[in-house]
Amino acid sequence: MSDGNPTTDERGEKLRMAFQTAQRERTSPNQRPRDAATLIVVDRRAAAPKVLMGRRHDGHKFMPGKFVFPGGRLERSDRFMRAASELSPETEVRLAARVVRPSSSRGRALALTAIRETYEETGLVIGRSAPAQPASSRPIPAGWAPFLGAGALPHLGSIAFIGRAITPPRRPKRFDTRFFSVDREEIVATADGFVGPDKELVELVWVDLREAQQLDLPRITSIMLQELEGRLEAGFPHDAPIPFYRERHGRFLRDLL
Repeated sequence: MSDGNPTTDERGEKLRMAFQTAQRERTSPNQRPRDAATLIVVDRRAAAPKVLMGRRHDGHKFMPGKFVFPGGRLERSDRFMRAASELSPETEVRLAARVVRPSSSRGRALALTAIRETYEETGLVIGRSAPAQPASSRPIPAGWAPFLGAGALPHLGSIAFIGRAITPPRRPKRFDTRFFSVDREEIVATADGFVGPDKELVELVWVDLREAQQLDLPRITSIMLQELEGRLEAGFPHDAPIPFYRERHGRFLRDLL
């Protein structure tokens, strides 16, 4: 019996059902999901934690007008970016679980994707101050030059892996998305001109977790906010299992990695 506070199993089943019952258009030819990553920036300075969310342009064919976390597809250049620190071994193992041909470099690249996409959509440089690049080292890959300009490198040791979700079949776009989180204090620089009426995100808001659920959200975004809330309530344990949402043979699953 429950005393009014949901157990971990009850919360997980509730979220699995939310994933299962989402209304989805399934009229597109099926396609293989593409690797992607997104980053939830969390501000824990007040009693009620807040997260950074952006509203997508109404003109987008994919999720127009929805509030989302910054994120996007893995790019080849993400595999070659230097970092101020690396992912923990435990995080590498979790990122490699349930993956065809797993490798530590792939998980690392996905964490870097989340950081790069966050900059490209919001102008936020997330990382640590770093010395100038040695002349003998590999050049900064395309898309990462702003980090060099800010005197910073991504700090993968500060990134927490909190969830994974694969878009169900026959959707217009399919992604195998890894959800990461990072503390607001990891922002080392901010650039203007990335958000506005003619940009991918037309506005950014810092909103507490309960208020965020009142926004116009994709179902998986709502679910990951609830997963984050449960993690924060538990003290954000870094050894907690990672929820993995997917559909298999017509069944909607929430596995733990």
